[in-house]
Amino acid sequence: MKIADKGEFDKRNVFGTGQLNTGFAEYFTGNSYLNPLVNPNDAAMFLANVTFEPGCRNNWHIHHSVKGGGQMLVCVAGEGWYQEEGKDAVSLTPGMVIDIPPEVKHWHGAKADSWFSHIAIEVPGEGCENQWCEPVSDEDYSRLK
Repeated sequence: MKIADKGEFDKRNVFGTGQLNTGFAEYFTGNSYLNPLVNPNDAAMFLANVTFEPGCRNNWHIHHSVKGGGQMLVCVAGEGWYQEEGKDAVSLTPGMVIDIPPEVKHWHGAKADSWFSHIAIEVPGEGCENQWCEPVSDEDYSRLK
């Protein structure tokens, strides 16, 4: 369900919006918010609720890994997009799970007219690192329907 109203979105975003994601702002078009769900120093894997304001999306990026690794997204509120390089974008709604293998260039974010949240799960592995690439162009983003 698309949710443009922030107050209504907050009622449905059961894991909470968290704080403005200033640490990664350079890799996002628009504002995102980060709410860690576990202490990264104590947990076996990192989980965070990432919230995107309408129109916000992250840059293309790749989760590199020597063994294991990758990322999973569990969609929890609003509507968004996920796209792998060379493929059509996938419409994201609450309850969907996206399994992103390592070495796959992709991006994800909110639809232009909806807030969106997903739980980001960093899959454990060896030699894991994230490579941030170019932003998703406004022209490409505006073509998504």
